[in-house]
Amino acid sequence: MSGRDHPGVIAPPPLIYLGFLLAGWGLGRLAGLPSIGGDAAARMAVGGLLIGLGLALELWAIGAFRRRRTAVQPWKPSTALVADGPYQFSRNPIYLGFAVTYLGLALALGSWLALALLVPCLLVVDRGVIAREERYLSAKFGASYDAYRARVRRWI
Repeated sequence: MSGRDHPGVIAPPPLIYLGFLLAGWGLGRLAGLPSIGGDAAARMAVGGLLIGLGLALELWAIGAFRRRRTAVQPWKPSTALVADGPYQFSRNPIYLGFAVTYLGLALALGSWLALALLVPCLLVVDRGVIAREERYLSAKFGASYDAYRARVRRWI
């Protein structure tokens, strides 16, 4: 941990997702790329459903952190290992929720480029956030975290 009590993520995860989404949507508009097309009402309905599911997962996961009285923000110290609620199924339900919300927004915006940029966004989150968090949590919580990591998948 090198004297600091936080994982040293490259940037706040919501900003990473938002940055990729806005870059994809904005660059697509500037370049005049065609919209996803199809029935706009259906696309908006599916997008809205995904946004709702993503936000619900994020809130459920945040609630688990609050119940354990530990920081949600990865730039603050973790005081407890959270392994209940959605953390029984995914080690990263907040980031999974962000990805589902991103997908819904990209669909609702009709942006092919934003959809395509979800893949590199997830790679940045995986390497620049999750890998750092996992090293930090393993150093901080030791065998407890290592057992949790062996039991629960990273994403789903």
